[in-house]
Amino acid sequence: MMRVLGTDLVSDDARPYFVWDEDLSNGEIRELLRSASEPERLRLLAKILREARDEHVWAYTTPEEVARLLPRLLPMLGRRRAFWVYLVEGWRADGLL
Repeated sequence: MMRVLGTDLVSDDARPYFVWDEDLSNGEIRELLRSASEPERLRLLAKILREARDEHVWAYTTPEEVARLLPRLLPMLGRRRAFWVYLVEGWRADGLL
């Protein structure tokens, strides 16, 4: 039985709402982002960028990581692609990256 989806992005045992199709906890997501193969890390990070509210993304990654990986993430971002390009370009233009 899958864990209940929720908005708790802190507790390691909680299952965040944006992994509606996978039974992963916050702790498991963070561990995969640290230690999984590169294709799996990119897949999971792209899912977070696509499915999570933009302010919730930062519970799992940093602006620097998103900007660094953006060229490889773009094909997996779907309708959110333009948003992330706009955001990263704006950070760079403002000297934040």
